[in-house]
Amino acid sequence: MKRLAIITARGGSKRIPRKNIKDFCGKPIIAYSIEAALGAGVFDEVMVSTDDEEIAEIAKQYGAKVPFYRSETTSNDFATTNDVLQEVLAEYEKRGQEFDAFCCMYPTAPFISAERIRTAMNMLEASDAEKVFPVVAFSFPPQRAVVIREGKLEPSHSEFMYARSQDLEKQYHDAGQFYCFKTQAYKQNKGFWSGNILPLELSELEVQDIDTLTDWEIAEMKWQILHHK
Repeated sequence: MKRLAIITARGGSKRIPRKNIKDFCGKPIIAYSIEAALGAGVFDEVMVSTDDEEIAEIAKQYGAKVPFYRSETTSNDFATTNDVLQEVLAEYEKRGQEFDAFCCMYPTAPFISAERIRTAMNMLEASDAEKVFPVVAFSFPPQRAVVIREGKLEPSHSEFMYARSQDLEKQYHDAGQFYCFKTQAYKQNKGFWSGNILPLELSELEVQDIDTLTDWEIAEMKWQILHHK
């Protein structure tokens, strides 16, 4: 099977300027995704999809390929990950290259590891699943969430407020790191959250959304804990 790693790294970032190449614990944050993809040893090509020359140069320095740049359509604030993936696969096809499976990876996910990627790709190929997504369990039961309405605190789901935590169904959320797909199934159904999806469970210590500078600082602390055990 031929396999492709696609790291999506647009140049524009509003909340954290130059986020995709900002220094994270000693190197550009995108480097972690590139090194994990290369280290997994399961891809025929590791590429970065970007519209930005500086990101492209840094990506190449760390071993990724940038065979083409994004179009204007997939470089704006409204382009989705799906838009980018479709463009990348179509561009490779124009060049006579097709892949049986691919992994979409985010450039601001320093907790991605070669081992996790390898495991996910092996799970995908050993099953009849169309996709494998990493997920993490909510630390507090979302069924017992509260909301503020007109300045007052109310249960979001009052029927669960007195239920024991152990009696509530365990719920998970997207880890926001990477997604593995069988290419043909993806082309037939381009939605992320449809079809036969296998979960790869991660621990809370391995997951951190990075949308603000505070998130960034928390992520660096988590990374240091993980890598200095």
